[in-house]
Amino acid sequence: GIFAMAQLALGWEQEYGGGPELLPRMCVGALAVHQQLEDGKFNVVLTGVTRARLVQEWPEEQGRLYREIEAELLPDPMFDGPEEAQLRQAVVELTSRLPMEVAARLTKVTARLRGGAFVDVLASTLFSDIPRRYALLCELDVKKRMQRLLEEVSGVMTRLRPTRTDGFVN
Repeated sequence: GIFAMAQLALGWEQEYGGGPELLPRMCVGALAVHQQLEDGKFNVVLTGVTRARLVQEWPEEQGRLYREIEAELLPDPMFDGPEEAQLRQAVVELTSRLPMEVAARLTKVTARLRGGAFVDVLASTLFSDIPRRYALLCELDVKKRMQRLLEEVSGVMTRLRPTRTDGFVN
């Protein structure tokens, strides 16, 4: 199955049961894992495929488990620029400042990714501040997204001291 994951607009907590506003950019992914819970809800894991822009939300229908929308797909163009090598170097430096298990997980998650997917997974992994992460992930220009993430990673590194001096991460 294909699933779109939208971010709810700030202040959604007061309107959660009533269908709060969706922010216009979202991730479209393939269901990698799904588990039905006893209460009928599901835990899901998505593998991101592309960005999308909300066009319209369809009216709610009784019995429908999820909100349904029409969306315009916003795929990343192929990217091959020096920014990716710079960002990868920054990630190597960052991993030297993280606990070993965190560094290993980050390296494993990002090792095979390229271009926009590399930036997206890295941003989702590193930043829990939802508005900052959302703003970064909304950037359609892969080069600009990489440059902004490189600035973010550099800022994080200035606040962290190396946690180990035992050489390579792996």
